[in-house]
Formats: sequence, structure tokens, C-alpha cells
Amino acid sequence: MAGFGWKLHGDGRHLRPGEVVRPGERLTWGRTIALGAQHVVSMIGACFVAPVLMGLDPGLALMASGVATVLFLVMTRGRIPSYLGSSLSFVGVSAVIAGQGGDAGTLTGAMLVVGACLAGCGIVIHVLGARVIHAVLPPVVTGAVVMLIGFNLAPVTASTYWPQDQWTALATMLFTGLALVVLRGFWSRIAIFLGLVFGYVLSWVLDRTAGMIHSANGAGKVTDHWRIDFSGVQKADWIGLPTFHAPNFSASAIIVALPVLVALVAENAGHVKAVGEMTGDPLDDKMGMAIVADGTATVLSTAVGGPATTTYAENIGVMAATRVYSTAAYSAAAAFAVLFGLCPKFGAVVVAIPGGVLGGITVILYGMIGLLGAQIWIRNGVDFTVPLNLIPAAAGIIIAIGGVSLKFTAHFELGGIALGTLIVLTGYHSLRWLSRAAGQGRMPLLDAGTSDYDGSADRNDGSAGRSDGSADRNDGQAP
Repeated sequence: MAGFGWKLHGDGRHLRPGEVVRPGERLTWGRTIALGAQHVVSMIGACFVAPVLMGLDPGLALMASGVATVLFLVMTRGRIPSYLGSSLSFVGVSAVIAGQGGDAGTLTGAMLVVGACLAGCGIVIHVLGARVIHAVLPPVVTGAVVMLIGFNLAPVTASTYWPQDQWTALATMLFTGLALVVLRGFWSRIAIFLGLVFGYVLSWVLDRTAGMIHSANGAGKVTDHWRIDFSGVQKADWIGLPTFHAPNFSASAIIVALPVLVALVAENAGHVKAVGEMTGDPLDDKMGMAIVADGTATVLSTAVGGPATTTYAENIGVMAATRVYSTAAYSAAAAFAVLFGLCPKFGAVVVAIPGGVLGGITVILYGMIGLLGAQIWIRNGVDFTVPLNLIPAAAGIIIAIGGVSLKFTAHFELGGIALGTLIVLTGYHSLRWLSRAAGQGRMPLLDAGTSDYDGSADRNDGSAGRSDGSADRNDGQAP
């Protein structure tokens, strides 16, 4: 099978300036295993944070990430070196489902359906080609959806985590921000993990010096309590299987979760593009299969009670720093993840992370997720003086962040992320069709006093395409 011969690169020990280790190559096994461990360290923070925030077993999440990574490497025939960790895109969804009375099984059932839909999208992309992504999900749409998913999480931090220990939350936020800005190389890529460790240690010190804290606990009840509860750690075994549970399916939960599909397709496509540029191997022909693999991995993980999976940017950063793109290193990382998942005590330590620490981390983490949407807009030159871009994005984001809902029947309503995504996606494509049908130009909005309006529909409303039929750049389509 291509990509799994793993020929030794040179002497397996040294890289000359400008040299890279390609996916089908490897260094000596000792160095390869060490690189695998480094990949685990780089992803373990985010891989654990996601299930903790969603109320799932972090040990199972870690084990599932290892199995998912192996599956991904096999399905892409070893051409795409990537690690599949726990997806943070469903954190906001989990909060909404919990608010509706759903449990962990309801959440994993909804994620399983999204995973199946993701695999289906991958099959379509594999058959029709990568350009279908840009046609259905232009940057103006994907940027808005990613932004509303991130910013919709703000109330979770403000009402759930931060009140549990506001000063620890503030200190953790400041330390994490400092680490992200000041540290370089490998350490900057695990800054979130370092922030968790800092907050954990600070909470432990405060418990022993300042005593109990009077604040809201994890259940939201204001009481005197310790910042860290180690009772679960003491009861947990050193070796054992994680906690499995079967998913259950709720139509309302599935509707809430489906908008994340847009972000997952865009995220996977972006990661495949990034890896292709780094390795010098154009991977558009494998983009569809990569998405199928991620969707399949999500279905397998959620079927036993784990979180959804996604390709991790943290590990792409490790590759960029080391110039080692060997899939052998990812196979080693997957093996480490499975072994760590077999240690329930390790998972219990993670579950004991204080709420105040999560408050400080999530302020930055959720904000970063939201601003990734803005980065998509900037990189693709999306022009918000064009009403076609401005109106659907503005409406969808405000609806999602504000928690606006639309009630259809006594038992069915749309709101938050689901309604916001629907407004952006359907609003953009319907307005684009209507503006083309009308064939009329529109004055630009938010033009900052510019005076170069020429009445051209092509230039200002983003609705008309170029003479070759491709989309105009200003409408948010890929250039």
C-alpha cells in the first residue's frame, strides 16, 4: 500500500538544510517514536479539553483519537500525514443540547449523524472534485459559520466556568495569552496545554493556602467548596477501559448539531491544502477521501460514546517545525494515544480540572475559534462593502450570538448556531441568485466614504461572475 513502505531517509539520523522527510519515509525508529510522542504532547491539551467541556470521557477521547488516526492514514493510503483529535466545534452544540435536557448519549447521537453526513459530503467531493466545496461553501459563508460557532460559546464561559473562580480564571487567561505571544516553536504550539497546567497548579496551591472558595460549583450552586476535587482520581484504576456508552438520537439535537458540518468540511479542506503545500504533493484528488475518513472516524468514535474527530492544526505545526512529514511518526503517536487511553487515573486527573481554569482557557480558545472566521475572510479577500456578503453574514452571526430562536410548532424550533447557519447559507445563495436574476447594480455598503462607484453589478454587488463564468472575487468565492 502506497505510503506505508517507510523507506529510511538518508542515514535516518540527520537532515541537511532544506531537506524534508516525506510521508513515505521515516527516520530511525527511535527518532520516529520520539516524534510520535511529541505529536501526542502537542495535541493532548486540545484533545482533552474538548471532551471535558462536553461532559465526555477524556480517556475514551484519547483512545478514539488514536484509532481514528490509524483509520485516516489507511483510508488516505498514507499520503496525508495528519492526526485526528477531538473536535472543539461541537462544544457550543453540547451546551445547547444540555440546555434542552439532553445527556451525553443525545450529544454523541447527534455527532454520529453529523459524522455520517460528513462522510457523505466527502464521497460527493471525491466524485465531483474539490471545486464543489468552493461553489457551495464560499469563504464568506464558511467564515461566518466558523465565527458564529466560536462566539456563540461566550455565554458558556461567562455563566458556567468563570464564576467558579474568577481570579484563577483571570490568572490562567493572562498566562495562556502570554505563552501564546511570547513562546516560540514547539512551546507556543502547546500554550493552551501549558495554561491548563498553570491553572491546575495555581488552584492546588490556593486550596492549601487560602482554603475553600465560596462560589458557584460545577452544578451552578453557590457554596463553599475546594477548587480541585481529587475523589475521582483516588477511585480510578491505573489500568482499565474507559467508559463506553451507546448514543441515542433526538431530532432537535441533530438539527442543532448539523450546522457544524459546514465548519468541518471547511476545516478538513483547509488542513489538506496546508499539508499539500508543505509536502509539495498536490492533494486535491485526496481531499474527498480525507473528509470521508474523518466522517467515518467520527461515526466510530461517537458510536461508543467518544467525541467527534477532526484533523489537528497543532500537529501540522509540529511538522512545519521539524520538517518530518512521515506517517510513521503519526502511527507511533496513535499507539501512544491508545495506551494513555487505557489509564483511567490519567483521565480522572483531567476531569478534575477546576472550572475557573477552564474559564480562563475558554475565553481565549472560544475567541480564537470565532476569529478564525475573520481569518478566512481576510485570506480570501471577502469584500463587505458588497451587500451580498454583508447582509447574510451580519444577520446570521447576530442571530447565533444573541440566541435568537424561531418557533415552528410547540415541539420544534430553531435557534442559535442552527438558525444562524441556516440564515447565512440559504441567505447568501438565494440573494446571489436573485441579484443575478435582477441584473442590477447596488451601491456599496460600509464604503468608508469611497466615491468610485460606477454602477457596475460585477464590481459592487458581487452577484455577477466574470466572462468565463467563474465567481467574482468580491462575492466571497475563492479567487
